[in-house]
Amino acid sequence: MLERLNRLYPALIDLSLGRLEALLAKLGNPEAKLPPVIHVAGTNGKGSTCATLRAIGEAAGWRVHVMTSPHLVDVTERFRIAGKLVSDSELVSTLEEIEHINAGAPITVFEVLTAAGFLLFARHPAELAIIEVGLGGRCDATNVLTRPAACIVTSVSMDHEAFLGDSLAAIAGEKAGIFKPGVPAVTGAQPDSVMQVLEAEAARVGAPLNRRGHEWQIVANGGEAGEGKPTSLTYTDARGSLTLPCPALSGPWQVENAGLAVAALRATGLSLPDKAWDGIARVSWPARMQRLTGALAAQVPEGWEVWLDGGHNPGAGHALAKELKNWNDRPLHLLVGMKQTKDASGFLDPVLPYATTVWAISEPTQHLALPVDAIVAASGGKAEVGPTLAQALTSLRLHGQKTVPARVLICGSLYLAGVALTQDGWTPEA
Repeated sequence: MLERLNRLYPALIDLSLGRLEALLAKLGNPEAKLPPVIHVAGTNGKGSTCATLRAIGEAAGWRVHVMTSPHLVDVTERFRIAGKLVSDSELVSTLEEIEHINAGAPITVFEVLTAAGFLLFARHPAELAIIEVGLGGRCDATNVLTRPAACIVTSVSMDHEAFLGDSLAAIAGEKAGIFKPGVPAVTGAQPDSVMQVLEAEAARVGAPLNRRGHEWQIVANGGEAGEGKPTSLTYTDARGSLTLPCPALSGPWQVENAGLAVAALRATGLSLPDKAWDGIARVSWPARMQRLTGALAAQVPEGWEVWLDGGHNPGAGHALAKELKNWNDRPLHLLVGMKQTKDASGFLDPVLPYATTVWAISEPTQHLALPVDAIVAASGGKAEVGPTLAQALTSLRLHGQKTVPARVLICGSLYLAGVALTQDGWTPEA
C-alpha cells in the first residue's frame, strides 16, 4: 500500500504543509482532537526524549500516544496507541480510509503516515500524545499542530543540509519553527549560534523559552567528573528540585534528554504524581546504545559484547565518543555502515581514536547504503571491508584475540540498525 501511495507524489521529501492540511480537512481535522501534545524537534536525541516522555507518562498511570519516525523493522513501530503498538489490521484499514478520502490527490507517504497517526490518536482516549518531527520543523508535516501543550528542541547539529540549510543558525531556525504563541518551549545546552536563533524565534512568536542552565538545570550525581554511570540526577527549576533515578538508556547524553522530558512536562502544567519520575529508570528505545543478545551476539567469542547505536551525523559522533571514552577496559571493534547522504568523515572522526579496528559495512538490504570504499576513505584508510555484518563478525571471530574480551559496536545508520535488529532476531514490543 505504501508503494501505491508513493506513486501519488514520488518526491521522497517535500517540506510543505498545504497537501496535508487539505487532507486533514477532509478527514475532519483529527489533529485538533488530540489529548495534550508535546511536539519534539531537534537533530539528535528526539527519539530518546520521546521514549522518556512516554515512560514518565506511563509511570504516572497515563495512557500515552506516541508517533515517531523512522521505523527500524516494521512500520507499526511509528504508532503507539495508549501504550500499545498499532495492530497491522487497524493501520491498514486507516491507511485505506485515508487513501479513499484523498482520492488520488498528490500526497507524500510521510504525510499519509502523519495523517494516519492523527486519525488513530483522535479515535482512542489518552492523557498525553507525543509527536516527533520527521525533518526540520517549520515545514514538517507534523507542524500542522496549532496548539501543543509544549514544544521541545533537542540537540541541534549539522544534518540534512540540503533541506534545512548549510549553517547551524539556518538549521536552528527550521527547528524553532515549531514554536507557537504562548506555548512553553524547552531546549537543552546548545551552541551559541543555535541558542541565539531559538531565543529570537521564541521572543518573536511569544513562546516562553525554558533553557538548560537558565530556567532549568540537571546534574548527574556519582561517577567521576561527569564520567561513568551516574547514580541519580538532580533536576531544578523555578518550582523546586527533584531527585530523579539514573536513566535506563546508556550514554551521557541521556541525562539531558531526561531533563528535557521533565522540563517539558512541568512546563505544561499537567499534574503528575511523584511516582511518574520513576519512569526515567524504565525507558526502552531500540538502537540507542542497545546491547544485542540474539543471533548476531552469538557470532562473537564468549565473553564479548555486541552493541548497536543508530547515531549517524557529526553531532552523534561527538556524543558517542564521550561514551566510548569510558569503554577503555577492552578492545573495541566498530562496524560502520552509513547512508549515502550523510557526512561519513564527520561522524567517524570523533570515534576513530577509540577503535581497535573499523569495518566498513554495506548490507544488501540497507536503504541507500554508502559504498564500503567511501567509508574506508572517510576513515582515512583505517577501515577494513566487511562488507556485511556477518562477514565482519566472522573475521573478528577467526582472527581476533579470543582470550581477550572485546566489544563490537554496530553504528552509523538507523537503516543499518534496522538490518542488524532483524538479523539479531529482534521484534518490536507490543
